[in-house]
Amino acid sequence: MTTHTTPQTIPSAELPATIRAFLAAHAAREADVAVRTFTPDAAVVDQDERFCGTERVLDFLGSSGSEFSYTTELVSARREDDAHWAVVNRIEGDFPGNVADLTYRFTLADDLISELTIS
Repeated sequence: MTTHTTPQTIPSAELPATIRAFLAAHAAREADVAVRTFTPDAAVVDQDERFCGTERVLDFLGSSGSEFSYTTELVSARREDDAHWAVVNRIEGDFPGNVADLTYRFTLADDLISELTIS
């Protein structure tokens, strides 16, 4: 059962272990490690494109941003309810615009990521 609460900003250390593991693996560009934090039928939505299932999520994680050099910095973290969390990462690199704040919205099921929407 999902309990609805008022979203609250939290320290990144209070994010669920699964989200922390994903963020660390994704920042290190370790797609094979990052994909282990997802359910087998998980979906990732990025730039209006949806990637469903382990193979497509792995392909997305391995290729997303691969043409650029960049660093990530966690700017904020928020708990929305028992299953929903949001993280803002600041990305800086050699891509057009050089700096972007991206929001990662996570849905968890059984301690794994069932959906990730990046905006």
